[in-house]
Amino acid sequence: MEKDMSVQKTVESLAIAAKKASRKLAFESTTRKNNVLLRMAEALMEQKEFIQAENKKDLMAGREKGLSAAMLDRLALTDKVIDAMIVGLHEVVALPDPVGEVEEMIRRPNGLMVGRMRIPLGVIGMIYESRPNVTVDAAALCLKAGNAVILRGGSEAIYSNLALAKVLQEALASEDINPAAIQVIPIADREAVNALLALEEQIDLIIPRGGEGLIRFVAQNSRIPVLKHYKGVCHVFVDKVADFDMASSIVMNGKTQRPGVCNALETLLVHRDIAAAFLPQIGSRLKEAGVEIRGCSQTREILADVKEATEADWYAEFLDLILAVRVVDDLEAAMDHIDTYGSQHTEVIVTADYANAQRFIKEVDASAVMVNASTRFSDGGQFGLGAEIGISTTKLHAYGPMGLKELTARKFIVYGDGQIRP
Repeated sequence: MEKDMSVQKTVESLAIAAKKASRKLAFESTTRKNNVLLRMAEALMEQKEFIQAENKKDLMAGREKGLSAAMLDRLALTDKVIDAMIVGLHEVVALPDPVGEVEEMIRRPNGLMVGRMRIPLGVIGMIYESRPNVTVDAAALCLKAGNAVILRGGSEAIYSNLALAKVLQEALASEDINPAAIQVIPIADREAVNALLALEEQIDLIIPRGGEGLIRFVAQNSRIPVLKHYKGVCHVFVDKVADFDMASSIVMNGKTQRPGVCNALETLLVHRDIAAAFLPQIGSRLKEAGVEIRGCSQTREILADVKEATEADWYAEFLDLILAVRVVDDLEAAMDHIDTYGSQHTEVIVTADYANAQRFIKEVDASAVMVNASTRFSDGGQFGLGAEIGISTTKLHAYGPMGLKELTARKFIVYGDGQIRP
């Protein structure tokens, strides 16, 4: 009990300091914010040896715990990873600052001018796993949008994250900005997450990044609004008037370029009128690439040596070289399948039929709906947002990849010349 109280007090003190820092940070000029981001980029290079020495502690501990080679790879702060973080900071500097933008200014019949101004959200709590480079990416985006941030990375990256926080805070202090604007919780215990999720008075938004288990835990235990996406069950529907070569390229790119990410293709839907012609073509390419196909009964009649898909496979985010394949009667059936099994992440139609493309765009409920393009484009950078802090598959208050604007809210502003309400 004493330990829990100690954890709670530590986390609460960080949140109180972050709240105080956020009030002044909200009014910092774009120039000042950009200057501190540039200073952070310089500091990462200057302190690279210190950062990598601390990172080695995490890597050694990870090996002792038996972390997989893939996990250790994500954990390592190599020269290449640090260079990428520096480039990322410069990219955030180059992004337009949304804070203070005034939109939709209109004149009311009584002469009042009513508009909406973009403002920071306040204090953001970020809970994430493994990759310590997220510490810098998230801190940079939150800072540029005028928000303080409290970061809680995975226990496997505790030394790396604290080292990065130290470097970033020193950069803030050197530019006379309160270092409490960027903080890393220095406690590996899971209880620190519970303490963070209870601080609704100090924290305005929680953003979890990681596996479905982590995100569900955060959503179920938070008193604070949570921006989340549980998983990416992304579909491609190949319509009866699709170009086969285009469809094959889109399917292969979506499934094989990076199968372990949330915008990878997980289920292929094929119109029954073309299934006998298209499935052997794409099946051959998928097999050559080492992809395991799990198909419906009609798929298995066309393709030999295909495993039978179970009901669970239609819901699955495989994150691996596995693809579920179903033959559907028509566009309506494809959209029904997506409505039943989709995760509101990214959905694609491959078609030459304009009317079908427009129906798909309008009627499919997902944060990104595409015509004749790979699911892998569902990304803040690819959409022109610059850096991305995450993807939301809930509609309040952001839907899809989240950039700087999604880290702000809008308040109404009113200009009058003495009007009173009758």
